[in-house]
Amino acid sequence: MANYTAIVSGGNTGIGAAIARGLLAEGYEVISLSRRKPDWSHPKLSSREVDLLDAAATRQAAAEIAAKVAITHVVHNAGAIRANLLEEVADEDVGALAQLHFGAAIALAQAALPSMKKARFGRIVLLSSRAALGAVTRTVYSATKAGIIGMARTWALELAPFGITVNVVAPGPIADTEMFESVISPESERARKLAQSIPLGRLGKSSDVARAVSFFSSPDADFITGQTLYVCGGASIGSISI
Repeated sequence: MANYTAIVSGGNTGIGAAIARGLLAEGYEVISLSRRKPDWSHPKLSSREVDLLDAAATRQAAAEIAAKVAITHVVHNAGAIRANLLEEVADEDVGALAQLHFGAAIALAQAALPSMKKARFGRIVLLSSRAALGAVTRTVYSATKAGIIGMARTWALELAPFGITVNVVAPGPIADTEMFESVISPESERARKLAQSIPLGRLGKSSDVARAVSFFSSPDADFITGQTLYVCGGASIGSISI
């Protein structure tokens, strides 16, 4: 196996941790970028504590990592919801999620591009959401998660000549995450009804998403770029009520 080094934002918990574990199982070196260190360990896992809402700190962390190692994979998983009805959306919400979902992704990709272009190989996987299709109280979240899809398609066109692919994984409701639990208790009647509204009849697991990321990250996925894969149990083609 070639030597691969992946940056995984938000790799300490939830979906990010599952993604990191999946890549580690494939033999990758993984660097987690998050506000907290992972509470688990692996010989090939390292971490950098950084607040991805801080644009300058994010750029500095990305540049310092890129100066030390050749980054082959960027997985931008970190995200936040900031749920509010339209009347209650604040300018701060717009700025924060634009930085987290767009700004941090751009900073990580820009730091990795020199080594990726030199190697004529790279994998960038961005995490969007089923909410990109619309969801009540998700004005800024849905807008920025939808924007990620457009951003990835643009990068895919620009970077294809260098052997760099850019794809998107868009999860539906994933029950074993802090983000989900901040909105719905996984053990609640509301969660049960949500699961029933999903065509496949269950809520998602972080491992479901991680497998999709591993697929796009593979060197064998070299004829797939600019695509969005919904990992949502069919919620993107049906209707759900969160």
